[in-house]
Amino acid sequence: MSTTADRVQPGELHTAQLFGALEDPALNSMNFLNEISSRYPDAVSLAAGRPAEQFFEIDSLQRYLDRFCQHLQDDLGYSEEQVRRTLFQYGRTKGIVHGLIAANLARDEGITVDPESIVVTVGCQEAMFLILRALRTSPSDVLLAVTPTYVGLTGAARLVELPVLPVAAGAGGVDLDDLRDQLDRARAAGLRPRACYVMPDFANPSGVSMDIEDRKRLLAIAADEGILLLEDNPYGLFPHADSQRQPTLKALDEQRTVVYLGSFAKTAMPGVRVGYLVADQSVVDPTGGRSLLADQLSKLKSMLTVNTSPIAQAIVGGKLLDNDCSLLRANERERAVYTANMRQMVAGLAARFPDPDLGVRWNVPIGGFFVVVTVPFVVDDALLERSAADYGVLWTSMHHFYEPGVPVHALRLSCSTVTPEEIERGLDRVASLIKDQLADGRHG
Repeated sequence: MSTTADRVQPGELHTAQLFGALEDPALNSMNFLNEISSRYPDAVSLAAGRPAEQFFEIDSLQRYLDRFCQHLQDDLGYSEEQVRRTLFQYGRTKGIVHGLIAANLARDEGITVDPESIVVTVGCQEAMFLILRALRTSPSDVLLAVTPTYVGLTGAARLVELPVLPVAAGAGGVDLDDLRDQLDRARAAGLRPRACYVMPDFANPSGVSMDIEDRKRLLAIAADEGILLLEDNPYGLFPHADSQRQPTLKALDEQRTVVYLGSFAKTAMPGVRVGYLVADQSVVDPTGGRSLLADQLSKLKSMLTVNTSPIAQAIVGGKLLDNDCSLLRANERERAVYTANMRQMVAGLAARFPDPDLGVRWNVPIGGFFVVVTVPFVVDDALLERSAADYGVLWTSMHHFYEPGVPVHALRLSCSTVTPEEIERGLDRVASLIKDQLADGRHG
């Protein structure tokens, strides 16, 4: 008996003939959000989690490149021929700026690692894929993730067929009791939890941060339960100007339970597409030999992207060198902008929704890019389309960060790339949309 897939025309493929995850909503989320922005270019965008653009300088690219070349010659003793080869040829799979990244981690995060435990990747997205691909060894393997979860992590897990089990967020960023319960339930069902993905600082999308005691407790649970923690830290350098930074999990990690995922998208420039991971765990082979987990991950990378663009790495390396390897120092202006914008956005919501009986509420993050607004009606992509077309404002529906089919009554607002005037105009439009929804009785 023929199937629909058998009846396709020449030059056609049926979705049944392709990888099943391509139909997964998680793989459509990023494309949808990018496409709707392009369809409504005049709408005020409170959607994109991009870094502030007003400090981008074309001339800085050449300056950073020159600075890195000088470093190769003066600090590392490279000849002119070696410098040319480093920039123009295929590069080392694990990267060429691993030493500078290690210096940056020591300077800004108090993390001391062997540079050889660092793999420089094509954005943090590749770093996620590499570690998940390495951990997924059988159909019983599962990943845990604090929900709501960054959709890029969910999508990467789908690509390697690694199921993601949700862990409740809790008031402090993660419900540690629920984490224990989820681990117990998974094992009782014959599953093998491999790791838990967390974003402890100003998480995307929730904006929530973990306090120091919960960080220590989480590390203890991971060590006790024999799982890794995948710490993603794209926003850690952006607490409010008067807030204290918390130590990363990796800085507190005494038993090497943390694989640290880093990115230069928010702290340097997203266009270079450079990220990295720190994987300093030991891997024991059947003969008793040992290697770094980073070395094993570099094997996967060599068959995926071969290496990360040396030119892109050189630009990042030059920016690090230009700032004494401190991105905290390099982002002082950006941090001030994000602080002011976040405060304006929270104050603007309070001014527009003074009556708590309306059922509209929002969190007040202490840093980062995102505010989550909870409303008494379902928020989905159809409502976003209406918002863009009829109200001229874009935001992100929180349902993209949950399992499919779960009704979600919240939207995410981003404050990172908008001016004060755009914040006011955007909030006016969001408020009109919400109030019209409430007046129409469109609850659900």
